[in-house]
Amino acid sequence: MIRLFTAIDMPDDVAETLARRQSGLPGARWRGREHLHLTLAFYGEIDERRADDLVAELERAATGGPFAIELQGVGEFGDSHRSRSLWAGVAANERLGVLAGRCRSAGERAGVVMERRTYRPHVTLAYLKPQADPDRIGAWMAGHNLLHSPPIRVDRFGLYSSVVTDDGGVYTLEREYLL
Repeated sequence: MIRLFTAIDMPDDVAETLARRQSGLPGARWRGREHLHLTLAFYGEIDERRADDLVAELERAATGGPFAIELQGVGEFGDSHRSRSLWAGVAANERLGVLAGRCRSAGERAGVVMERRTYRPHVTLAYLKPQADPDRIGAWMAGHNLLHSPPIRVDRFGLYSSVVTDDGGVYTLEREYLL
């Protein structure tokens, strides 16, 4: 079994901009450069045969040519009791939505059971420990909510494997697809 997802890697200049914002919040486990990506589709644990089928199906998803996205604002995921992660948002972008949909469809054609969840494009910046102070989280978000990147050229995406460890995931680029 292999744990897979497709994502767009953040360019170094954008990753540096995000890294400058990754401070000032006790209880945050900030994501390193190697973890700053925009997930297109998460496939979860799948067997080798389905993984091979997925690789082939993703070739069909890699169409439409390059386009640009922009990071915009920050936010958090969680529930009414506590925040679990902080993220940088992505401005609405039809081409990104189409690409994410194609990656999802590729998984379905390969026989992967996909989660039924609305696609909310974002770059995870930190995971929050349970003891993180909600007031400090709110202050951090207010202080960084004007985040707006210049256009980021998207001309490829990758199929990544992920191994979960105590220190977080270890991601490996398995295949790259040019648009």
